[in-house]
Amino acid sequence: MISVNRLSVQFGGSDLFDDVSFLVNSRDRIGLTGKNGAGKSTMLKILAKEQQPTEGEVAIQNDCTLGYLPQEMHLRLGKTVFDETETAFVEAKELEKKIEHYNEQLGIRTDYDSDSYSDLIVKMNDANERYNLIGGYTMQSDIELVLFGLGFERKDFTRLTDEFSGGWRMRIELAKILLQKPSVMLLDEPTNHLDIESIQWLEDFLKNYYGAVVLVSHDRAFLDNITTRTIEISLGKIYDYKANYSKYVQLRQERREQQQAAFANQEKYIEHTEMLINKFRAKASKASMAQSLIKKLDKIDRIEVDEEDNATLRFKFPPAPRSGKVVVEAENVAKRYGEKTIFSKVDFMIEREERIAFVGKNGEGKSTLSKIIAGVEELSEGKLTIGYNVKIGYFAQNQAEILDGEKTVFQTIDDVAEGEVRKNVRSLLGSFLFGGDAVDKKVKVLSGGEKNRLALCKLLLQPYNLLIMDEPTNHLDMRSKEMLKSALMKYDGTLVVVSHDRDFLQGLTDKVYEFRNGNIKTHIGDLQAFLASRKIQNLAQLEVKAAANGAEKKEKEKEKFESKHEHEEKKKLEKELKHAQTAVQKNEKEIERLEQLIKEMDDNLLDPEFYSEALKDATVFERYNELKKNLEREMEVWDRHQNALEKLQLSVGKLT
Repeated sequence: MISVNRLSVQFGGSDLFDDVSFLVNSRDRIGLTGKNGAGKSTMLKILAKEQQPTEGEVAIQNDCTLGYLPQEMHLRLGKTVFDETETAFVEAKELEKKIEHYNEQLGIRTDYDSDSYSDLIVKMNDANERYNLIGGYTMQSDIELVLFGLGFERKDFTRLTDEFSGGWRMRIELAKILLQKPSVMLLDEPTNHLDIESIQWLEDFLKNYYGAVVLVSHDRAFLDNITTRTIEISLGKIYDYKANYSKYVQLRQERREQQQAAFANQEKYIEHTEMLINKFRAKASKASMAQSLIKKLDKIDRIEVDEEDNATLRFKFPPAPRSGKVVVEAENVAKRYGEKTIFSKVDFMIEREERIAFVGKNGEGKSTLSKIIAGVEELSEGKLTIGYNVKIGYFAQNQAEILDGEKTVFQTIDDVAEGEVRKNVRSLLGSFLFGGDAVDKKVKVLSGGEKNRLALCKLLLQPYNLLIMDEPTNHLDMRSKEMLKSALMKYDGTLVVVSHDRDFLQGLTDKVYEFRNGNIKTHIGDLQAFLASRKIQNLAQLEVKAAANGAEKKEKEKEKFESKHEHEEKKKLEKELKHAQTAVQKNEKEIERLEQLIKEMDDNLLDPEFYSEALKDATVFERYNELKKNLEREMEVWDRHQNALEKLQLSVGKLT
């Protein structure tokens, strides 16, 4: 479906890709992996024809359609969630207008025997068939199904997109792509703004999708559950494995070990051969043997070991200044947006050096409470007290979006650095993998992971004794996530982490705040202890009961909606069916009349006397031939009407 041929991309004189080739086949499930900045997002842009390579080409089949979800997007405002999502059905909406026009014509015309009437029925049938094929008859219910799956509630459907955060707007764009059903989906970090329930729904959707999927994700479980092929981008080259992510990691290690062993054996052989050459050269009688060995050595295919990019984050948080014993205390706190209550009557106390995980489904208030503690938002009621000498470092979920895109990497840090830290800005950036010319890049050209690394770097500019981290692993590659966790494990201050990533949270915290049903429940112990106390295996099961209840309610609403929708469609099709039946019946009556007239003439022509008289009158045979032509023409019209009738009967049958 997509062929990448000898593709090269240069940025600032260096190669991002060098002579890369691969194919994307129908039904492929490909995970693009590699460190932040390796070129994963750029590759998706090139596949989506959003960016041109320096050299090479990307060939796409004529009938292949693409759906591309970038990490960052500019969204249209002013429409409701439902109306904006409905724009995915451009072709279906055009067909609706045509079908409506055809219906109006069929309702007012009475020339059932005309060719133009027959053509109108054929056009109507073709339009209905195409409309059904692209999901026109289930369009409304499909939109609801996908929006529900991505975490929207029915009351959200009529809200303007302007009211939603960037993460929720991204879900709308994702919904549009899923509904368009392209031949190839190109998805760049689709799970970054999804809760666990929505991630699971998306996994099921993509696993069963009939087209190909190429995705970038740093969620190991998501990749393992969907992909069957992994393409690693490293140092300008690609390595293609017919395996999911976990299997690819194993195969990559085995491949390098085999290469290293073969390389070591070849080096020993070459060393031994060169020793013999030097030995034989010294003797005239052995000169020919030396020349033979030299030729043999020249013919050897030298084994190369794949280069490995071992660059990693190297940082640690500054020592935390000592704070009072009570860091944060909340009494009867509540947060509301208009009439919607996020949480209420909440009491808790965070003490010095505690390490707390905020868990729960989206919309329960984890990020909201983080913002309140950080001083970004205010409470609706109650009292929240920040303790003595508490210095807060806050990493927002949209931290990367807050950065000034027009500044360079160096300016972003240098502008806020103070004192001794300012003398070491380049060294600090180097430990976050911004070395050499990379410090002069503008923020707007950085990948999502690079922006997150830069935002993390800003947290090191001064010592904090309370770190609040809201989804800090979004966009970070596997290695960077491990290094961040390692640095947080060594951090000696108080830590609050909001995350859906079980691997990241495990062992990092010693207390869990569970956000559920407008309240917060405290669980002592790490994530494993919390899961055990709730008698569940993973964070996803937190929402099983809620999801089950929600799914049951949604299913009833869906059935009610579909029942009404199908009834209306059935009535429309039955009306068209009646027109088609009338046309067929009129055809059959005319055919019967013509056949009877022809039979009468055949019988008359068998009479010698009548036949003799007919030979004298040319009009008899002219009329006879005209009747046969009329019958043949009427049979052709009947055939078209009958085919149209059968297809309409089939469509009605599907809705019965």
